[in-house]
Amino acid sequence: MTTIQFVPLPDLRRAREMAKRDVAGLELMADLCRINTLSAVKLAGSGHLGSSFSAMDIVVWLYFHEMNTLAKGMKDPDRDVYLSSKGHDVPGLYSVLTAAEVLPESQLRRLRRFGGLDGHPEVHIPGIEFNTGSLGMGISKGRGVAWAKRHARRGGRVFVLTGDGELQEGQNYEALQNAVQQQLHNLHVIVDHNKFQTDKAVSDIIDLGDLEAKFRAFGWHVQRCDGHDFNALDAAFREFGKVTDRPKALIADTLKGKGVSFMEPDRSGGKGSVYKWHSGAPDDASFTAAQKELVHRATGRARNLGLGELELASVEPESAPGLPGKREYVADAYGEALVKIAASHPEIVVLDGDLAADCRVRGFEATYPDRFIENGIAEQDMVSMAGGLARSGFLPVVNSFASFLTARANEQIYNNATERSKIIYACHYAGLIPAGPGKSHQSVRDISLLGALPNLTVVQPANAREAAEVVRYCVEKAEESSAIRLAIGPSPRAIELPDDYSFVAGRGTVLRDGADAVLFAYGPVMLHEALTASELLSERGFELAVINMPWLNRVDVDWFERCVRAYDAVYVLEDHSPVGGLADSLRRNLPASEWTTRALRTIAIAEYPACGTPVEVLQHHRLDGASIAERIASEAGKAFSADHLSVGYSAEAPQ
Repeated sequence: MTTIQFVPLPDLRRAREMAKRDVAGLELMADLCRINTLSAVKLAGSGHLGSSFSAMDIVVWLYFHEMNTLAKGMKDPDRDVYLSSKGHDVPGLYSVLTAAEVLPESQLRRLRRFGGLDGHPEVHIPGIEFNTGSLGMGISKGRGVAWAKRHARRGGRVFVLTGDGELQEGQNYEALQNAVQQQLHNLHVIVDHNKFQTDKAVSDIIDLGDLEAKFRAFGWHVQRCDGHDFNALDAAFREFGKVTDRPKALIADTLKGKGVSFMEPDRSGGKGSVYKWHSGAPDDASFTAAQKELVHRATGRARNLGLGELELASVEPESAPGLPGKREYVADAYGEALVKIAASHPEIVVLDGDLAADCRVRGFEATYPDRFIENGIAEQDMVSMAGGLARSGFLPVVNSFASFLTARANEQIYNNATERSKIIYACHYAGLIPAGPGKSHQSVRDISLLGALPNLTVVQPANAREAAEVVRYCVEKAEESSAIRLAIGPSPRAIELPDDYSFVAGRGTVLRDGADAVLFAYGPVMLHEALTASELLSERGFELAVINMPWLNRVDVDWFERCVRAYDAVYVLEDHSPVGGLADSLRRNLPASEWTTRALRTIAIAEYPACGTPVEVLQHHRLDGASIAERIASEAGKAFSADHLSVGYSAEAPQ
């Protein structure tokens, strides 16, 4: 088993003292924080190394040399304020905060664990000033802090780190012009200009052109330097200190994955080359090689500074839970079905928001490059472009994460719907799981955001077979726009549909018979938990029927009433908030009848979604199979006890 090593607090303290003195100490501190970042991501099973490493020298410079934050304390109103707008680099920021003893050392080993450190910045964590992860908001938030400091006559500067790909979001440019208009001269924006975004070069997605000229055009004072050269950073910030009549921007040229040779980008492949270290934990061989390289360099630097040998602390990784039966990615089936059906539908055009690999549309891009449109990190623009395509006779299929697509571009989706255009919205990463990236990425309100539109159907397939049926329905049968909700991770079990299965609008499929109560659910995650609950209850003599209901805002009333007629207890398990999900849709669509006098009981995510492993988070929200079984048995007056087990989940968590 791979040995994971962390730099312990005594070594971090010695390096921290050296970092106060000279550049060599800062270089050592940056490498020690890279070691801890690498180990934290490996232990978590997911995270963002490329972004963390590209920003590391900047963050080390700010905390250990430039800002007064550590000296004054995190609650002093006159402190300098730092926030990462990009958010992906938070494992690196956690490592810096650990070295500064703002975070307890033990927490770094609980990255992406329940009760530990979230996968994107969260304000409940010491040292984190704002929630980020939804891109493009940071400069605006920083502008608010800068205005508040000036208005309240407080000291301190405001530093906002953005990614270069993030600058494709339009909100940034609203903030840039307003900062000048409002004379917020204490605001500093630092662009981590590593020139790569999710997995491709920024210039291949949306070329940002001359960033210095763009910032200057808005009225900002601009400096540019090597973001890995502490002397260059020092010179840039000295120049900033001389400027008192405008906000400041630093274009910091960096390398994604800086510090580990094989994680730094190789552009020898030219346009279209793919960067592989944006997200995810490295495999054992890559981790070992990266750890060896970092430790070797850090050890040499420590010796040169007279600090002696590093004493690294070893931690054994947790074993990932096994996956019973067939491992299936529903999103893969969606992508494959899209490629297949496009052969006979030349009107299909696929749009992507810099998530082509995660959204499984790389195959479409390769097969039909002239019908694939990359829009970058700009969801509102992408959706309105789809509106123009639809009005011009094409069938746009819009792809992004559900949390960004349905919320950020909701007004644009509404506008398209009012034009009666037909558009397919593929809403990836829908629901609670995977939970490691945290609440900015967990989409538990998208059904409600889309369900208010009278001419848009929301559907979620349970397995690969149903995913192909959903794609065919949306392309060939639907007369209105559709939203396909898709789980991004591996299914905890392959959902088996009956031999006589047919995909009929407004109707679901019985997956398990039962005479005592009935439970409706959708999507592979919650159907797994529903079936687990039914199996546990059956062992105790209580038979719970489980029905897969993929139609989330449409229902065949006659079919539904036939399904529930024999039951006193009818449950709906949501992979969503209790507001506006399947249960609310059923209540809204069903006419008054004898059965509606009985309770339609909702089991849902009643709070902001938690961060952690799938098992931890499902248990926390009491959405694991054992908790569901316990609730249903209790409400039926049955004694029930079961260990909280939710089997079948992978540790994988994209983004």
